[in-house]
Amino acid sequence: MSAAAPLLIGLTGGIGSGKSTVADLFAEQGARIIDTDVLSHQLTAPSGAAMTLIGQEFGEQFIQADGALDRAKMRLHIFAEACEKKKLEAILHPLILALTKQAIAVPSGAPYTLLVVPLLFEGKNYQAWLARSLVVDCQESSQIQRTMRRSGLPEAAVRSIVAQQISRAERLRLADDVITNDADLSALAHQVARLHQSYLALSVGND
Repeated sequence: MSAAAPLLIGLTGGIGSGKSTVADLFAEQGARIIDTDVLSHQLTAPSGAAMTLIGQEFGEQFIQADGALDRAKMRLHIFAEACEKKKLEAILHPLILALTKQAIAVPSGAPYTLLVVPLLFEGKNYQAWLARSLVVDCQESSQIQRTMRRSGLPEAAVRSIVAQQISRAERLRLADDVITNDADLSALAHQVARLHQSYLALSVGND
């Protein structure tokens, strides 16, 4: 990104770690949030830009009656077949990257932008843009329970997803900053407020 670009902080973490909750707390502090998961949902919604390609590649059985991606069916499919996951990524990732660049380029009055990328460390598309990387961390057991409650997936499927992501130890090694999400919301908010002040100071130096 150019010198005139906004200060970008990358937010990542394993599935079920609480990235969306942390992003919401940063938004309350005044940060701009660009969430690549939200962009992915836009692309796979009814009439989404990725849906024609997905239908051609995977078949109509992965498309719901309203024209949206059947995310639960696709999730089980791609985590059972690694090559199928790569096919889906080849469709979605370039489109998500293009939308992310467009979103970053929109002027904002926020002091900095939090870029939420679940697979931040698994790929190289975003890291060169970032001033800092922030990991939301929690115990693996918490990840699994939260994901099961949210998605309705069985434990074996969730454990398979966790196993295919970068390891917790490696994610922590690569992080510039870490938020621990093993307590209550107030503890989480306190950590966010502290880091927000740090990022505000960085944003002043970025002007």
